[in-house]
Amino acid sequence: MSLAVVFSRALAGLDAPLVRVEVHVGGGLPCTNIVGLPEKEFREARDRVRAALSNARFDSPGGRVTVNLAPADLPKESGRFDLPIAIGILAATGQVPGKQLDKLEFAGELALSGELRPIRGALAMTYRAHREGRAFVLPETVAAEASLAQGATILPARTLLDVVAHLHGQPPIAPYACTRECVQPRYPDLADVRGQAQARRALEIAAAGSHSILNL
Repeated sequence: MSLAVVFSRALAGLDAPLVRVEVHVGGGLPCTNIVGLPEKEFREARDRVRAALSNARFDSPGGRVTVNLAPADLPKESGRFDLPIAIGILAATGQVPGKQLDKLEFAGELALSGELRPIRGALAMTYRAHREGRAFVLPETVAAEASLAQGATILPARTLLDVVAHLHGQPPIAPYACTRECVQPRYPDLADVRGQAQARRALEIAAAGSHSILNL
């Protein structure tokens, strides 16, 4: 297909509104245009995505690529849209299947080698994606932060190739399993105090009589 839609998230304070990354590949001279109120970072995103696709051995589109970030009245910043733009281009050119795209959301900055770099707002974006019933694909380095959104399905990836392999089902990315340690509180004990006999006695008397230490 020549048109693909990939879901991602912007940041607006503590909220993470949905962004539809619409990618169309048509005729004409090879070029990439990004519309939909992008910030200055998107001037560089085109080159990052093109280099990442090339270094990952994917075919570059032979025509005019138009990327629309909807809604158009919502400002978009940072490199978090690199990954959804790359996936949209691959889906629009038939290099990855598009059947899972409506169940997933993507965010991640691409290095020129195709590796995924950390992004801001992983927790807010994952929380909103979970509320809308979609799993979130993001860089492995921010998976621990995203896991604070309880119950969310987080698919951590190291590279663009990991994400493409997941869409092909060979092999799928294993959901992030958060292991939290339960640390028992350790309250101070006067037995740990050496010396200071007068101060210890004052604390013991205050504790025995439920008195305020400030009154001593």
